[in-house]
Amino acid sequence: MFPQPKAALLPNTYAYESEAMVKPTGFREYDARWLFGKEINLMGVQALGMGLGTLIAELGRPQEIVTGHDFRSYSASIKYALIAGLMASGCKVHDIGLAVTPMAYFAQFDLDVPCVAMVTASHNDNGWTGVKMGANRPLTFGPEEMTRLKEIVLGGEFKGGSGCYVFHQDYPARYVADLTKRTRLKRKLKVVVACGNGTAGAFAPQVMAAIGCEVIPLDTELDHTFPKYNPNPEDMKMLHAIRDAVLQHKADLGLGFDGDGDRCGVVDDTGEEIFADKVGVMLARDMSAITAGAQFVVDVKSTGLFATDPVLQAQGAKTEYWKTGHSYMKRRTNELNALAGFEKSGHFFFNAPPGRGYDDGLVSAIAICEMLDRAPDKSMSQLKDALPKTWSSPTMSPHCDDEKKYGVIDAVVKHFEAAQKHGDLVAGQPIRDLVTVNGVRFTCTDGSWGLIRASSNKPELVVVVESPVSEARMHEMFEAVNLVLRQHPEVGAYNQTI
Repeated sequence: MFPQPKAALLPNTYAYESEAMVKPTGFREYDARWLFGKEINLMGVQALGMGLGTLIAELGRPQEIVTGHDFRSYSASIKYALIAGLMASGCKVHDIGLAVTPMAYFAQFDLDVPCVAMVTASHNDNGWTGVKMGANRPLTFGPEEMTRLKEIVLGGEFKGGSGCYVFHQDYPARYVADLTKRTRLKRKLKVVVACGNGTAGAFAPQVMAAIGCEVIPLDTELDHTFPKYNPNPEDMKMLHAIRDAVLQHKADLGLGFDGDGDRCGVVDDTGEEIFADKVGVMLARDMSAITAGAQFVVDVKSTGLFATDPVLQAQGAKTEYWKTGHSYMKRRTNELNALAGFEKSGHFFFNAPPGRGYDDGLVSAIAICEMLDRAPDKSMSQLKDALPKTWSSPTMSPHCDDEKKYGVIDAVVKHFEAAQKHGDLVAGQPIRDLVTVNGVRFTCTDGSWGLIRASSNKPELVVVVESPVSEARMHEMFEAVNLVLRQHPEVGAYNQTI
C-alpha cells in the first residue's frame, strides 16, 4: 500500500524522493494550495490523488473525473502525479491538457463526467501549486469534503483500484465553440484583453474577437515566469497596466483575467479600475431589468450598494450576503437558484441562461460586453457613474501564518461583538449591523463598513473598507480596523494599503 505522508522531508535526500510529503495546512476550506517542493512533493501529490479517488468512492459518486493543468513550469508534472494516484484508486481520468479552470468545469457537462480536479495555483505567486476539486457539478468542495480528504490523505486511508486514462486532444476548441455560439455584439467595442502572461492568454483574445470585439491584446503570450506582474485582477499593478493600454488605444474598456481564467477584472474607458463588486451591481441592474424579482448572492467583501441601490430596489431585486470563497458562493447561488452570484475578488457565478453555475472569467467578460450592447448610448464609465457614490478600498492582505490566522479572527470577532453589545464607538460611531458569517463585517450608523476575515487559500488575513460618505471616512474605517489588528503581533505587513 502507498506510504502514509509525512508533514516534512529534507530535500535532496533518498527519503524526499521515495516518500510522500504533504504539509497539513495545504488543505484549505474549499481547495488545496501548497508551496511545491517545500510543502508537498510529487509523491505527496500522488497521495492526494489516491485520497481524492478514495473520497469520491466514499461519497458514492462514480469514479470518473476530469483533470487539466494551468501554465506553470511544474503544473504538468504535478497533474501526472495526481493522475497516477487517481488511477491507483480506481478512477477513470479524462485529461483535457493545458486549460483554464472553467474549461475543466465545462468538460464535466460536455463529457458528462461527475468529478473534477484542476491543477492550478490560480493567481498565487510562482512556487505555489494547488487543486480545485468537486464531485457534484457545478459545485466544488467545501469544508466538509476538504476535512475528510485531509483525514484520508494524512491518515493513509487509501483504497486501491484499477483505473484508466483518456486524453482528449484539442479539447479547448470545444470550450471556445461553446462560449462563442451566441449572437454577435451589435455594438463595435474596442477591448483591451489582459492576461498577465497566464493561461487565459491562450484563449481569451480569440473568444472576445469571436463575439465581435476589436481586441487589443496585452501580455497574452504565455510565460510561466510572469515577468511583469502576477495575473491577478485585484492587483493594482495589473490594473494600472490595463489602464495605460486603455488610454493609449482609446478603448471602450479593459478586461483582465487571472492566472486560471475564472475571474475577470474591469477598467473603464477613462482608465479607472472598477472593483468587481461595483461591476456586479452594474450587471445586477442590467439583469434585474430583464428578470423581475431577480435573486442575487454576494460575498461579505462586497459593496453595501447591493442592499441600498435605489435602482435594484425599484426593480425588486433581492440580495443575500454570504461567505467569501468560490465554493461557498457557488453552492449558495445554486441552493437559492439565484440569477447570479458576485464576489469582490471577481468570481462571478451565472446560472442559466448566461452560464451553468460555475465561475468563468470569459462568461463574465461576455456578460459585461452584452450589458454594454444593451446600452448603446452609454460608456462603461457612464454606467459606473450612475451608481450611488461610495469610496471603496481594494482587498488588502496582512500576513498571518495559517496556524495562527483563525485564532486571530476569533479574537477580532469577539472584540467587535463586545463593542456592539456595550455601545462602544468604532471610528467615532456605534455599530449599526454586525455580520459574522465569515470573519466580521461591521457597519457604522452612517453606512461605512469594514471587514476582517481569514484568507482561505494563503497565510493572510483579508481587510476591506468602504464608505458612502467620503474618501476621508474610508480612511478612518481602515485606521479603526488596523488599530484592532495591531493588538495582535501575529499579524504582519500588508501586501497593499490605501
